[in-house]
Amino acid sequence: VLDANGRSIPFKALYGEHRAIVLFVRNFLCYTCKEYVEDLAKVPKAFLHEANVRLIVIGQSSYHHIKPFCRLTGYTHEMYVDPQRKIYKTLGMKRGEGNNVSVQSPHVKSNMFLGSIRSMWRAMTGPAFDFQGDPAQQGGALILGPGNEVHFLHHDKNRLDHVPINTVLQLAGVKTVNFSNKPEIIDI
Repeated sequence: VLDANGRSIPFKALYGEHRAIVLFVRNFLCYTCKEYVEDLAKVPKAFLHEANVRLIVIGQSSYHHIKPFCRLTGYTHEMYVDPQRKIYKTLGMKRGEGNNVSVQSPHVKSNMFLGSIRSMWRAMTGPAFDFQGDPAQQGGALILGPGNEVHFLHHDKNRLDHVPINTVLQLAGVKTVNFSNKPEIIDI
């Protein structure tokens, strides 16, 4: 994978020493991925540090798109890219919207029409008209490490088939987050 400065890092280095939640996104222009990553940005670093877990997003565009996407989403955790989609292919990530099961990600707030319009607008008004990866590529979620242990693997079937963030946090031993705008009620 490549970091935001274009440095090559072996994929295994991301989870060799620590448990890692690794989330593969479709592309950085995808409105569902943008909204999912906006919610990932709400995961406190303290929760991850306390559980000794890394939170990593991997996209499939050029590394030049990492910093603008992080600014857009408010995401401050680790982000890398796999521009040739080698890891996507090795892990068997799907291409196309093969399964139209009515799945709705709890992290996607936009409807398909408005979300698609916003994605196209971002593509057209960006520095280079660039779809930032294969638009048919689907993502997925893994919990790996330390070492070669695979604790969880999910292949997204379509653009709305994200694993709920609290599910992967809980499976990795990380405290969950309130993603709703409703205040939390605490019984004393």
